[in-house]
Amino acid sequence: MALREERMDWPGGAVMALSVVVNVEEGSEQSLVRGDKGMEPVDELGMFVKGSLRNHANESNYLYGVKAGAPRVVKLLRQYEIAASWTVAAMSLETHPELAEAIVELSHEPVSHGWRWVHQFRMDEEAERAFIRNAVTSIEKSCGVRPHGWLSRYLHTENTRRLLIEEGFAYTMDDYSGDVPFWDRKTVPGKPIAVVPYQLDSNDMKMWTDPALGPEQWLAYAVRNFDQVYREGLEGCPKMMSLGLHLRIIGRPGRIWALEEFFRHVRKHEGVWVATRHQIAQALAAAQPA
Repeated sequence: MALREERMDWPGGAVMALSVVVNVEEGSEQSLVRGDKGMEPVDELGMFVKGSLRNHANESNYLYGVKAGAPRVVKLLRQYEIAASWTVAAMSLETHPELAEAIVELSHEPVSHGWRWVHQFRMDEEAERAFIRNAVTSIEKSCGVRPHGWLSRYLHTENTRRLLIEEGFAYTMDDYSGDVPFWDRKTVPGKPIAVVPYQLDSNDMKMWTDPALGPEQWLAYAVRNFDQVYREGLEGCPKMMSLGLHLRIIGRPGRIWALEEFFRHVRKHEGVWVATRHQIAQALAAAQPA
C-alpha cells in the first residue's frame, strides 16, 4: 500500500489549525500533605528523594505557577486572542479557584487532566472509573461546564479509553501518532471516540527535563514546527500543531517572552485557525461523520 500524506479540511478553508494547551497541575502534585508516600518527582532541579520526605522547595516551585506564571500567560492569551484548551487536574482548580475563574472569564475550554496530577496506570477498573468521574464532577463544579476531553499523565491502563467512552467523553488526547484528528471505532464498536493527537516535542516541559534547552531553542523549534505545518497546508495538506504550556515553566520572566514571540509569529500569518481541542474534534465530526 502506498504511503499517503495525512490531511484534514478545516473550517473556512484554514491553512492549518493551532491548538494551544495550558496544563494546570499546580496544587495537585504529589506531596505528603495530600496523603502521598513521598514528594513529587518532577522538579526543575531534579531533586528527588524516594521516601516519606516533604519537598517544601518544589511545592513553592509549583505555587509560582499560580501566583506569578498564570497572570503572565493569561495576559498573552487575552492580548493575542488565543483560544486555549486548559488540561486541568481537577484538584488544582479546587485548590486555586482563581484559575477556574480565569478559564471561565476567557471562555476557554477545560479539559480533564485527571482528578489529581498522578499516574493512573496502577488503578484497577473500579478505581479508575471513580478517578474519571470525580474529575468530571469537580471540573464541572469549578468551571460550570463538564470537560469533553481527557489527557492522562502520560501512562494509563488498558481500560482508560473504554471508560472515557462509557463516561461520555467526546475525545481523548492520549495519542501522539499524527498531526490530524481521527476516529477510534475499535475500542467500543458502535461508540466511536475522537482522538485529537498531542505533541510532546514542542512542549515547554522540555525546558525542565533538559537543563541545556533554553527559551531561545524552544522558540526556534516551535516556530519551525509552525512554519512547516503552515507550508504543508499551503501545499494542499492541512494539518494541526499542538503547543503545550505549563504555568510554572513558560510563566517565568526569562521564558515568557518566547511565548509572546511565538504568538506574534502566528498572528503574522493568514488562514490559521486557532482552536480549542473540542472545536477540533467537532470539525472532525463535521468533515468525517463518525
